[in-house]
Amino acid sequence: MHNTIPLSALGSRICILGPSNSGKSTLAAAIARKCDLAPVHLDQLFHEPDSDWVPRPAATFAALHDAAIAGERWVMDGNYSRHMPQRFTRATGIIVLDVHTATSLLRYLRRTLFERERFGALAGAQDSLKWEMIRHITIVTPRNHERYTTLAQQAAIPTVLLPSVRAINGIYRQWGLDRRPQD
Repeated sequence: MHNTIPLSALGSRICILGPSNSGKSTLAAAIARKCDLAPVHLDQLFHEPDSDWVPRPAATFAALHDAAIAGERWVMDGNYSRHMPQRFTRATGIIVLDVHTATSLLRYLRRTLFERERFGALAGAQDSLKWEMIRHITIVTPRNHERYTTLAQQAAIPTVLLPSVRAINGIYRQWGLDRRPQD
Protein backbone atom coordinates (compact mmCIF):
# COMPACT_ATOMS: atom_id res chain seq x y z
CA MET A 1 0.00 0.00 0.00
CA HIS A 2 1.13 3.49 -0.80
CA ASN A 3 0.03 6.97 0.07
CA THR A 4 2.01 8.85 -2.57
CA ILE A 5 1.35 7.18 -5.94
CA PRO A 6 0.00 9.24 -8.82
CA LEU A 7 -3.75 9.21 -9.36
CA SER A 8 -3.20 7.81 -12.86
CA ALA A 9 -1.69 4.64 -11.31
CA LEU A 10 -5.14 3.74 -9.96
CA GLY A 11 -6.60 3.31 -13.43
CA SER A 12 -10.15 3.87 -14.63
CA ARG A 13 -12.13 1.82 -12.07
CA ILE A 14 -11.40 3.04 -8.55
CA CYS A 15 -12.97 1.85 -5.28
CA ILE A 16 -12.97 4.15 -2.24
CA LEU A 17 -13.45 2.48 1.16
CA GLY A 18 -13.56 3.90 4.64
CA PRO A 19 -15.65 4.67 7.69
CA SER A 20 -19.00 6.40 7.48
CA ASN A 21 -18.62 10.14 7.04
CA SER A 22 -14.92 9.95 6.22
CA GLY A 23 -15.22 11.86 2.93
CA LYS A 24 -15.55 8.94 0.48
CA SER A 25 -18.31 10.54 -1.62
CA THR A 26 -16.61 13.94 -1.80
CA LEU A 27 -13.34 12.32 -2.87
CA ALA A 28 -15.15 10.17 -5.45
CA ALA A 29 -16.84 13.23 -6.95
CA ALA A 30 -13.53 15.11 -7.11
CA ILE A 31 -11.75 12.19 -8.80
CA ALA A 32 -14.68 11.69 -11.18
CA ARG A 33 -14.43 15.32 -12.33
CA LYS A 34 -10.64 15.24 -12.67
CA CYS A 35 -10.46 11.89 -14.53
CA ASP A 36 -13.76 11.93 -16.42
CA LEU A 37 -15.06 8.87 -14.56
CA ALA A 38 -18.66 8.09 -13.64
CA PRO A 39 -19.16 8.67 -9.89
CA VAL A 40 -21.01 5.78 -8.25
CA HIS A 41 -22.17 6.35 -4.68
CA LEU A 42 -23.12 2.93 -3.28
CA ASP A 43 -25.34 4.50 -0.62
CA GLN A 44 -27.54 5.80 -3.45
CA LEU A 45 -27.80 2.31 -4.93
CA PHE A 46 -28.43 0.65 -1.56
CA HIS A 47 -31.18 3.03 -0.38
CA GLU A 48 -34.49 4.05 -1.90
CA PRO A 49 -34.44 7.60 -3.32
CA ASP A 50 -36.81 10.11 -1.70
CA SER A 51 -36.59 8.24 1.60
CA ASP A 52 -34.93 8.67 4.98
CA TRP A 53 -32.28 6.03 4.13
CA VAL A 54 -34.67 3.11 3.64
CA PRO A 55 -32.78 0.12 2.19
CA ARG A 56 -33.80 -1.37 -1.14
CA PRO A 57 -34.42 -5.14 -1.36
CA ALA A 58 -31.10 -7.03 -1.32
CA ALA A 59 -31.59 -8.43 -4.82
CA THR A 60 -32.28 -4.95 -6.21
CA PHE A 61 -29.10 -3.56 -4.66
CA ALA A 62 -27.06 -6.52 -5.92
CA ALA A 63 -28.35 -5.98 -9.47
CA LEU A 64 -27.65 -2.22 -9.34
CA HIS A 65 -24.17 -2.87 -7.91
CA ASP A 66 -23.29 -5.44 -10.54
CA ALA A 67 -24.55 -3.18 -13.35
CA ALA A 68 -22.40 -0.32 -12.02
CA ILE A 69 -19.19 -2.37 -11.81
CA ALA A 70 -19.76 -3.66 -15.36
CA GLY A 71 -18.96 -0.16 -16.63
CA GLU A 72 -15.52 0.66 -17.98
CA ARG A 73 -14.87 4.00 -16.24
CA TRP A 74 -16.00 4.67 -12.68
CA VAL A 75 -15.01 5.74 -9.22
CA MET A 76 -17.15 4.04 -6.59
CA ASP A 77 -17.44 5.00 -2.94
CA GLY A 78 -18.84 2.79 -0.22
CA ASN A 79 -18.08 -0.39 1.61
CA TYR A 80 -20.89 -2.98 1.46
CA SER A 81 -18.39 -5.75 2.12
CA ARG A 82 -20.62 -8.56 0.88
CA HIS A 83 -20.09 -7.21 -2.64
CA MET A 84 -16.39 -6.32 -2.35
CA PRO A 85 -15.06 -9.50 -4.01
CA GLN A 86 -16.77 -8.84 -7.35
CA ARG A 87 -16.07 -5.11 -7.08
CA PHE A 88 -12.36 -5.73 -6.48
CA THR A 89 -12.25 -8.15 -9.42
CA ARG A 90 -13.27 -5.26 -11.71
CA ALA A 91 -11.38 -2.48 -9.93
CA THR A 92 -8.06 -1.13 -11.14
CA GLY A 93 -7.26 0.76 -7.93
CA ILE A 94 -8.38 1.17 -4.33
CA ILE A 95 -8.26 4.09 -1.91
CA VAL A 96 -8.75 3.38 1.81
CA LEU A 97 -9.66 6.33 4.05
CA ASP A 98 -9.12 5.96 7.77
CA VAL A 99 -10.31 8.91 9.84
CA HIS A 100 -10.70 8.89 13.61
CA THR A 101 -14.09 7.84 14.97
CA ALA A 102 -14.62 11.26 16.56
CA THR A 103 -14.11 12.90 13.14
CA SER A 104 -16.70 10.60 11.57
CA LEU A 105 -19.17 11.32 14.35
CA LEU A 106 -18.70 15.10 14.12
CA ARG A 107 -19.11 14.97 10.33
CA TYR A 108 -22.29 12.92 10.71
CA LEU A 109 -23.75 15.45 13.13
CA ARG A 110 -22.82 18.36 10.84
CA ARG A 111 -24.23 16.61 7.79
CA THR A 112 -27.54 15.67 9.37
CA LEU A 113 -28.12 18.91 11.25
CA PHE A 114 -26.76 21.58 8.91
CA GLU A 115 -25.97 20.44 5.37
CA ARG A 116 -28.74 20.53 2.80
CA GLU A 117 -26.70 19.29 -0.15
CA ARG A 118 -23.70 17.00 -0.25
CA PHE A 119 -22.08 14.46 -2.52
CA GLY A 120 -23.59 11.00 -2.17
CA ALA A 121 -26.89 12.19 -0.68
CA LEU A 122 -30.13 10.50 -1.66
CA ALA A 123 -32.21 12.22 -4.30
CA GLY A 124 -35.08 14.10 -2.68
CA ALA A 125 -34.13 13.06 0.86
CA GLN A 126 -33.06 14.96 3.95
CA ASP A 127 -30.86 13.22 6.47
CA SER A 128 -32.16 12.88 10.00
CA LEU A 129 -30.28 12.12 13.17
CA LYS A 130 -30.47 8.39 13.95
CA TRP A 131 -29.23 6.57 17.04
CA GLU A 132 -28.53 3.45 14.96
CA MET A 133 -26.18 5.51 12.77
CA ILE A 134 -24.40 6.93 15.82
CA ARG A 135 -23.99 3.36 17.09
CA HIS A 136 -22.72 2.24 13.68
CA ILE A 137 -20.12 5.03 13.59
CA THR A 138 -18.90 4.52 17.17
CA ILE A 139 -19.15 0.73 17.59
CA VAL A 140 -19.31 -1.07 14.22
CA THR A 141 -17.13 1.03 11.93
CA PRO A 142 -13.93 1.02 14.04
CA ARG A 143 -13.89 -2.80 13.91
CA ASN A 144 -14.05 -2.78 10.11
CA HIS A 145 -10.89 -0.77 9.45
CA GLU A 146 -8.45 -3.66 9.69
CA ARG A 147 -10.72 -5.91 7.64
CA TYR A 148 -11.05 -3.35 4.81
CA THR A 149 -7.30 -2.71 4.80
CA THR A 150 -6.61 -6.46 4.61
CA LEU A 151 -9.15 -6.97 1.80
CA ALA A 152 -7.62 -4.09 -0.15
CA GLN A 153 -4.11 -5.54 0.25
CA GLN A 154 -5.31 -8.96 -0.92
CA ALA A 155 -6.80 -7.45 -4.08
CA ALA A 156 -3.25 -7.10 -5.49
CA ILE A 157 -4.00 -3.86 -7.36
CA PRO A 158 -2.61 -0.37 -6.69
CA THR A 159 -3.89 0.79 -3.31
CA VAL A 160 -3.57 4.12 -1.52
CA LEU A 161 -3.97 4.23 2.26
CA LEU A 162 -4.90 7.63 3.70
CA PRO A 163 -4.61 7.18 7.49
CA SER A 164 -5.75 10.63 8.61
CA VAL A 165 -7.60 13.79 7.64
CA ARG A 166 -4.19 15.36 7.07
CA ALA A 167 -3.29 12.61 4.58
CA ILE A 168 -6.64 13.01 2.81
CA ASN A 169 -6.12 16.77 2.52
CA GLY A 170 -2.61 16.11 1.21
CA ILE A 171 -3.87 13.82 -1.54
CA TYR A 172 -6.30 16.52 -2.71
CA ARG A 173 -3.30 18.83 -3.11
CA GLN A 174 -1.00 16.18 -4.61
CA TRP A 175 -3.56 15.05 -7.20
CA GLY A 176 -4.88 18.57 -7.92
CA LEU A 177 -8.44 17.74 -6.82
CA ASP A 178 -11.19 20.22 -6.01
CA ARG A 179 -13.81 19.42 -3.35
CA ARG A 180 -16.32 21.90 -4.76
CA PRO A 181 -18.79 20.95 -7.47
CA GLN A 182 -18.22 22.48 -10.88
CA ASP A 183 -20.93 24.81 -12.14
